[in-house]
Amino acid sequence: MKRTIMTYTIATIVSLAAIGGLIFQPSYQMAHAQAQPPATGALTTNPVCGQRVSGVVSLSSNLVCSGDGLMVGADNTVINLNGYSIKNSNSGTSNNKVGIMVPMYDNVVINGPGTISNFQAGILATGASHLSVSTGVILLGNEIGVFMTGADHAQLANDLFMNNNIGWASHSINDLVLKNGLFTNNKLAGITSVNSHGVTLDTNTVQGSDNGIFFDSQSDGNHITKNNLNGNKIDINNANGLPSNINQNEFAGNNCDTSNPSGICIGK
Repeated sequence: MKRTIMTYTIATIVSLAAIGGLIFQPSYQMAHAQAQPPATGALTTNPVCGQRVSGVVSLSSNLVCSGDGLMVGADNTVINLNGYSIKNSNSGTSNNKVGIMVPMYDNVVINGPGTISNFQAGILATGASHLSVSTGVILLGNEIGVFMTGADHAQLANDLFMNNNIGWASHSINDLVLKNGLFTNNKLAGITSVNSHGVTLDTNTVQGSDNGIFFDSQSDGNHITKNNLNGNKIDINNANGLPSNINQNEFAGNNCDTSNPSGICIGK
């Protein structure tokens, strides 16, 4: 049963990564077909659904979108949610739409507080470098709260991942820090990485998932420290029981009850 759960989770992530070009590319191409973005630093205070944004973007109302939310169109874009929400209006999360899309742009900042809900991916980062998501961004009721593929040097801190199918997922990323996050009731997994390297998970709380934290066998050189996990079917799962010295993942100071392989939790 444990292996079945994670086989399904990995298949979900790999499938999304593989078909990302088909599902997400039309919006990406549409964004790049539009006019060139305004100069860095320009202020947008009333973005609309599907808009390509750049400069400093500050929400002044909730966005309820039948399609995609916002699409980043330049490096150094800052999106301030200002306590508002971006929500997909279609029922269910299999709508292939994205709350905030970050395609191939660097140094993008997404600031909370604010909520992104009911999308295929709340935040999708493809090929982006130095993405920052922080200060109370709530990812609620999405298929995947945050999905990152081909990205590097990102930092996510003090965010909430609630009632998604998967809270945070990565595929083929390098050098990321995810800290002080609250992951609750994300059905398949709170945090899961496929073919990811140099990921640091620090002081996160993960509860109510089939797997709290999962790394596959191709994910190596990751650091999982001082996290608190409870109420998951498996709190920490290293490649369905692969000894951590084989893929050189470091597990230290994690307060949890169950791990695969055993011996990862403090005193367990």
